Amino acid sequence: MSDEPGLRERKKQRTRQALSDTAVELFLKRGFDQVSVADVAAAVEVSKPTLFRYFPAKEDLVLHRIADHQGEAARVVSGRTAGQSPLGALRAHFHERLEAHDPITGLNDNATVRAFNDMVYTTPSLLARLVRYSGRDEELLAGALVEASGSDALTAGLAAAQIITVHQRLARENWRKLADGRGAGEALLEAHADADRAYDLLGAGFGAEFDR
Repeated sequence: MSDEPGLRERKKQRTRQALSDTAVELFLKRGFDQVSVADVAAAVEVSKPTLFRYFPAKEDLVLHRIADHQGEAARVVSGRTAGQSPLGALRAHFHERLEAHDPITGLNDNATVRAFNDMVYTTPSLLARLVRYSGRDEELLAGALVEASGSDALTAGLAAAQIITVHQRLARENWRKLADGRGAGEALLEAHADADRAYDLLGAGFGAEFDR
């Protein structure tokens, strides 16, 4: 009996993943606006109400693919090494992700990743949902900044909003580089320079609080 809750949860996770994977496959093949929620539900053999229990909006089926990155900035700040500042840790982490060509940075020219990013960055409703999705990242990061620095909640919230926005803008600029025909390796040095410029600007504004 004690194993049943775990089994149920694993089944839910498999269903959630199947819905997201199937949806993304259909969206990439036929276009986001050309595939309905009913099409996705039918492909996974569940009802529409069941699908909406897992994903409140059609756009969430897509953003589930990056769900493991939610809260990442907060985790970086909380897990930084002794003596490392919050902004220093975040800067270093972003550079590491660029070197790894992590899809979340926009600097990945794998065909499937490129198609996914093309869909996200060219679909207005997905971009709008991404902004809402990032709100939770801001909340988590603000909390981590308060804990790390003892800063007041307003200052931490303002910093978190700018940091998360900077990450999204850098990723979008990297995607543009690839959309213009450049390879990920070719654009890497410029992407690093862009990240340093962004963090220099963040440091100029919030360095007294979060870069020491």
